[in-house]
Amino acid sequence: MTQAHLLVLATGGTIAGVAGSALRHDYRPGQIGVDDYLEQVGALGLEARLVGRQIANIGSEDIEPAIWTRLHEEISAAFADPHCEGVIVTHGTDTAEETAFLLDLTLPTAKPVVLVGAMRPADAVGYDGLRNFANAVRVASDPEAAGRGVLVVMGDRVFAARDVRKVRTRGTDAFRGFPRDAVGLVTPSALDWFGAPWRAGEGAQYAYHAELPEVPILYVYGGIAADAAARLTSEVTRGLVVAGVGEGNMPEPLRAELVRLRESGVTVVRASRLDEGLVDREPEDDANGFIAARALNPQKARILLQVLLANGIGDPAAIQAAFDRR
Repeated sequence: MTQAHLLVLATGGTIAGVAGSALRHDYRPGQIGVDDYLEQVGALGLEARLVGRQIANIGSEDIEPAIWTRLHEEISAAFADPHCEGVIVTHGTDTAEETAFLLDLTLPTAKPVVLVGAMRPADAVGYDGLRNFANAVRVASDPEAAGRGVLVVMGDRVFAARDVRKVRTRGTDAFRGFPRDAVGLVTPSALDWFGAPWRAGEGAQYAYHAELPEVPILYVYGGIAADAAARLTSEVTRGLVVAGVGEGNMPEPLRAELVRLRESGVTVVRASRLDEGLVDREPEDDANGFIAARALNPQKARILLQVLLANGIGDPAAIQAAFDRR
């Protein structure tokens, strides 16, 4: 079997973390460099030629646009390299879904791009990182992985960036997909896809912009003050995502304030603080001028709104259509 040539872009996270004890709960993410990690991986006998590049070595709670830009640049260069057949990004799990979704929106689908992480540090009992990485190599080496957008591999399952979300703080089965669950099952020796590629031959959906507009997330809770949105926004705020209760609901005084905010030029998106469920467009959204997030959770709704606004898409109907396509 011909070995696939894969680029590994390392950003740190638990997969490169160390606790100093096999039994400790606390640990330091991003302690193992990509060269040392690939040396460990070499003992697995994977059928791939791996070239590593260190982009960052952080916990993913510290991810920032500058790192996204570097990843986008490196992956775009890999797409133009005829010798590179796929890209793996090692990443912390806390914000993996946001990085994956941003890249999914702004990259073509010609080659596989796979994000992978771990829930346990490298020196913990039951470390899942090496198996997850071996699974990611299996996925990124498969030509059928192209045309599916950016993928996330965790716990023997393959998720599409549009669906994946972290749902647990502990345990190796910490990721789920919504509204579509896993798009494939993978082990280091086998890969099964659930259906054919759905984005074969597509270019990037939107242009990548290193400077993204300011879009905060407002979390709704019982007893929230009407001026909470005003205290969260400033003159540079371009949009606001509301993590509402239930189907994106909010108290009437807050709704009235958000309408005033929208009338000042800020795009308002209604999402839900719940883990699963659609936020459909309601008749009141027309009167309020709000956007319904549909299947996207607040953090992904924020990413999509930032990308749309950065690309000059500000018409509410066009924004709603983009959310409806997710």
